[in-house]
Amino acid sequence: MRERDLIEWIRSQGCGAIPDRWVGPGDDCAIVTVGEHRVLITTDQVVDGVHVRVDRSGPRAAGRKALARNLSDVAAMAAQPLCATATVSLPKTFGDADAQAICEGLWDIGAQFNCPLVGGDVAVADGPLVVSVTVLARPDGIEPVLRSGAQPGDALCVTGELGGAWKTGRDLTFTPRIAAARALAQSCDLHAMIDLSDGLATDLRHLCAAAGVGAEVTAEAIPVHTDAGGLAEALGDGEDYELLFALPGDQADRLTADQPLDVHISRIGDIVAGDEVVLIGPDGRRVMPQAGWEHTT
Repeated sequence: MRERDLIEWIRSQGCGAIPDRWVGPGDDCAIVTVGEHRVLITTDQVVDGVHVRVDRSGPRAAGRKALARNLSDVAAMAAQPLCATATVSLPKTFGDADAQAICEGLWDIGAQFNCPLVGGDVAVADGPLVVSVTVLARPDGIEPVLRSGAQPGDALCVTGELGGAWKTGRDLTFTPRIAAARALAQSCDLHAMIDLSDGLATDLRHLCAAAGVGAEVTAEAIPVHTDAGGLAEALGDGEDYELLFALPGDQADRLTADQPLDVHISRIGDIVAGDEVVLIGPDGRRVMPQAGWEHTT
């Protein structure tokens, strides 16, 4: 089983007849209407041995990352977090201090982003630590940015630098780009956006597939982090939690010239017609490598 295949099958089944005005599976957050208000919902989990190594980082870091991953999804929609719930499956080997540390990790980053933990559930099992978090968010005056709005002629930009996050623990300490996303949405015509959790090569394909477009990316323009071992890791490592977004080219040029945010912005390519995702390097054009994270069995 491939994660992407299962998600596509779920979407093909109609997901229980989602109302037309709602946004269901396939974006960083679902969007539902409650009375006259729209509520964004996202859920994600952290599994010991997959997303974290608790024996190295400790349980507090696992709690922090579980909520931070969800807040990064909220950032990808340019929304404002409202509150969170969490469920925790604790290994039988955990003591009180370990369980409390998970809560402290959740509370710390929740307080940083005004996203209180308002409920949840606890279980104890023979398996590894699993922390699952759901975040509710609100547009708060900004139209949610979907993946599906990218248009041929748009520029592609990313925040920050990519690759090697797992080597130095940046995947545990990253700052969700909520402030940057909302500032961009207020000053630019963002047509599409996604957070880079699975790797640039994979997440760019997700964005293009949602919009029915292709992309051309210039290899030399990709901001490779010094932690990365080169371009391949910047394309496929994942765990960067930066933003990839599409917007008119003149606005991208202005952003890269002015650098108005507290995180660097790089223009890395363009949205094009068709469905091909291409990497342009010194040796010419080639199909973007199939690199990035995907759960499989």
